[in-house]
Amino acid sequence: MTRRAEVHRTTRETGVKVTIDIDGAGRSSIATGIGFLDHMLDLFARHGLFDLDVACAGDLHIDGHHSVEDIAITMGQAFAEALGDKSGIVRFGSAYVPMDETLVRSVVDLSGRAFTVYRVSKVRDRIGELDVELVEHFWRSFAGEVKCNLHVELLYGSNQHHIIEGVFKSAAKALSAASRESDRIDGVLSTKGVL
Repeated sequence: MTRRAEVHRTTRETGVKVTIDIDGAGRSSIATGIGFLDHMLDLFARHGLFDLDVACAGDLHIDGHHSVEDIAITMGQAFAEALGDKSGIVRFGSAYVPMDETLVRSVVDLSGRAFTVYRVSKVRDRIGELDVELVEHFWRSFAGEVKCNLHVELLYGSNQHHIIEGVFKSAAKALSAASRESDRIDGVLSTKGVL
């Protein structure tokens, strides 16, 4: 069974289409209208080994907020749909990613409960067309739709590009680890019997 999903989200502010294959090879086609976000989603796919297509037509003449939020919501919905009933997944994942002077840690529990801890300092306001404050909003929106615990922490670093790249890479690797299937797991990995 393939763990793949396609989700569309259309509002008066954006039109978003996301396709994801959790068991992919890291291929991507990304067109958000925000160059730095395209770069981050491309490396998210590559380092998580997810096949990911994202297309967004948003009201960028206002700013990037609506596009970033709606892409995160749609990606989260697609990821959750692709996971299915979570039967056989290892559930927990973590990753440390160094990026030159920067080190970022991400930890995930695909628990069915949404909670985000984001401890990442902001050393500058923008990278290209992306407002740096929207990165935290992206991950909170994504985790809310996946219904997972997501903890992201900058251990140290000073270059904002490296910091955000470390965030996306470490989150991708942690999500990839958590969504991995194991034939040693019967049903879902929970004493409650549901996730």
